[in-house]
Amino acid sequence: MTALAEEILNTFDQLPDTEQLEIAVQILRRLVHFDFPPLTDEDLTFNAEELFLALEQEEADDQ
Repeated sequence: MTALAEEILNTFDQLPDTEQLEIAVQILRRLVHFDFPPLTDEDLTFNAEELFLALEQEEADDQ
């Protein structure tokens, strides 16, 4: 990742939630037109594991 991209992300992290959401929506609107390659099984498995671990952590925090 370039220094500029890291700077953008750091700035994004400092914004209030409402502004982060608006920026995320605008970025997603721009990404709709990208031609992404299909996800591999490895990609899907990694994302499923990350989601599962995040949900487990939320559940542990609630108890």
